[in-house]
This record gives sequence, structure tokens and C-alpha cells, in this order.
Amino acid sequence: MQNFTELQISNYIKERLTSAKFATPTPVQAAAIPVALEGKDVLATAQTGTGKTLAFLIPIFERLLAQKTKGIEALVLVPTRELAMQVVDQYNALRGKQLPPAALVVGGLPEAKQLAAIRAGARLIVATPGRLEDYLGRNLFNFKTLHILVLDEADRMLDMGFLPAIRRIAAVLPKDRQTLCFSATLEASVANLVKDYMRSPVRLAFGNILKPAENVRVQAFEVSGDRKHEVLQHLLGKETGRCLIFARTKRGTDKLARNLIRDGYAAAVIHGDRSQSQRTAALTGFQQGRYRILVATDVAARGIHVQDIAHVINYDLPDIAENFIHRVGRTGRAGKSGVASTLYGREQRSEMLHLERTLGIRMERMQADGTSIPEKKERTTPVVQRFPLASAKAPISGMVRLPGEIMEVQLEN
Repeated sequence: MQNFTELQISNYIKERLTSAKFATPTPVQAAAIPVALEGKDVLATAQTGTGKTLAFLIPIFERLLAQKTKGIEALVLVPTRELAMQVVDQYNALRGKQLPPAALVVGGLPEAKQLAAIRAGARLIVATPGRLEDYLGRNLFNFKTLHILVLDEADRMLDMGFLPAIRRIAAVLPKDRQTLCFSATLEASVANLVKDYMRSPVRLAFGNILKPAENVRVQAFEVSGDRKHEVLQHLLGKETGRCLIFARTKRGTDKLARNLIRDGYAAAVIHGDRSQSQRTAALTGFQQGRYRILVATDVAARGIHVQDIAHVINYDLPDIAENFIHRVGRTGRAGKSGVASTLYGREQRSEMLHLERTLGIRMERMQADGTSIPEKKERTTPVVQRFPLASAKAPISGMVRLPGEIMEVQLEN
């Protein structure tokens, strides 16, 4: 599929996509949408920034347009408030006048407004598991008319401890439904979720989900602590686009943002101790260009979906390797190029090497002035052997494999 107009969908949705300037689908969209339109369950793993939201919204649009049932017909579960709000925003931007607004069900926002949207006739709910479970426990609404369940960023929800809530929610949903699951990784916990709640899902896998996208330049600067801010200013001075900076702690995030504002930069901050209104104002200002810089903890690594972030800067190393991928995934989205810079101290060399070995990557080493440091010796790269799935470990029971799908096994040299 080269264009959304080739999809077997209503002319109304085609017109809405065209007016929103959606023309060429991403690989995830091209593969997932036709299968989902057939009513099949889908399990898709792909790097962040590959267009997964539209991949499940278009099948939902078609269902809601084709069936005029009153009641909630689609549910999207996501890990964070920010992501839920962005899914709702994209749905409402595309729905036009023929469909009612979606209802947002998350913590940190007024309950009355959320319930009013549902009672006003919302047919799609976008929710975080904890708040949705609370509403269901009070019998505020039901899912008797539900036809589509979407688990977006399933691995992140499980990382955040939402598995018990997801299981209790799934227990009250109709068994005869379509389930679409999108995840950056397919760990054992996600595989078990798939086995329990999906029916012969079509498995879609795109790229290496444990490495940064190829269109992102990944570089690293070894700097002493007293020169860290100087190097950061150098990077910001060379970049004219939006920059997202990650710090490890809430206190460090606040301090860094204050220093940048003192230096004359338009900067905002997001972390777990900020109120919802503060987080929304920061993210909206960043999206609309009032702030060129957003400083965040890892709460934003998956919760931020902003187009055209030119540069991601890891001011502090992440706690775990997986968070590095999600941080870097904020740039180079939808096929565009991006830059990811990481600052680390001499005493953190072992952490850097461990990070690179875990991810199977080698970051380009840079000097403080931005020039590349030549490799001193030939580095050893893992041997990658590819095996047809027929000879690999047996797939999850009931899962449909796509023709030509492979698995990769990395061996030590």
C-alpha cells in the first residue's frame, strides 16, 4: 500500500485523512490496518515513532461508522495520561462531524467532566488502567457493546505494574471482541498477555526494537561534571529545532530547567511531581513552539509524541538500557532524521560500555567541541545469525506468523 486512498475504507475517512495531510502510510500502518479491517486480532512490535496510533484509530473509525450502536464500542488502554490525551486529540482531530468525541478516563483530571463525556454518547474511551478500573468498580458504566480493545504500549503498562488492573478489566469485557496489541518489545509478560486475551493474532514485527532507528545519529560526549552544562549549551547553540533533554531525577530536572531559563532559553519541565495542568501546559507549549526545550525525566520517554523533535539529549544516563531506546525514539519519527546525544563522565565509562553491549550498538564518540574522535582500535561486533521461524523456538500458541518473518540470535565472537 503506497497511499491511504488504496485502503478499503469509507470515502469519509479518506477525505478526513487527506484534509489532515496523511498521504503515505508508514510500514506499521500499511501492514496492520488492512488486517485489522478484516476483524483479525493483531500483535505488532515496532520502534516508537512508527505511526502505531493511526494504525489502530483507522479500524476504530470504520467500525464506528459502519455500526450505529449506542454505547461504548472501542476501548484504548495506554500507560500514561499524556499518551491518553494525545490519542484522544488525534481521534478528535480526524473524526469530523459524523462521530462523537472520545472520552478520556485518566487520573489527575476532573472526574465529572470525564463521566459527562461518556454519558453524552462517547463510543470510544481512551484510558489508563488504574482510573478505568476504579470507575468499573463503582459501576459507573459498562462495556456490554464493546467490539474493539486496543492495548497500546503494552510492555510499558506491564512495567508500570498495571497487569492486575488489565486482567480485571479484561474479565468484564465481551469475549467476542477484536484485540489489537501494540508494543515496543515482546517480553515474556507481554507474550503471556497475548496468549490469554488474543485469538490467533497476526504477528507483525518491524525493525530491531532493541536499537535506535537507523535515521537517528547517536553520539556520546565524555565530559567532567563541571563542563557538562557548557557542552549542553554548545549542543543547544548548534540546534535550531526542538530539543528534548532527559535528566535522571525530578530535582535534577527542575535545576537544569532553571539554569536554562537563566541562560535565556525558552524551556519547560515535565516530571512525576508536576500537576497535570503543569504537565499539560509544558507539553502544549513545547508542541506549539512556545518552548524550544523540554526537560523531562523518563516519565516522558514514552508519554511524549511531538512531531519534529530535532535533538534528544541524555544529560544523565538512563537507569536501564531500555529507557535509552525510548528516549532516543522521541526523535527521528516517521522516517525523519534526528540526533541523540549522551553526556557521561569518565567515572561512568563502564556504565556506557554496559549500555552499548546490552543494546548491541556503538555510539559515535565526540569531543566537547563537536568533532568526532577516531576509533583507536577495530571494535568487535556481534555475529548475527538468522534462522527461519520454522527452525526457531516454537511461536506462542495460536499465533499466525507472517511469510518471511525471521528471528535474530546474537552470538559472542
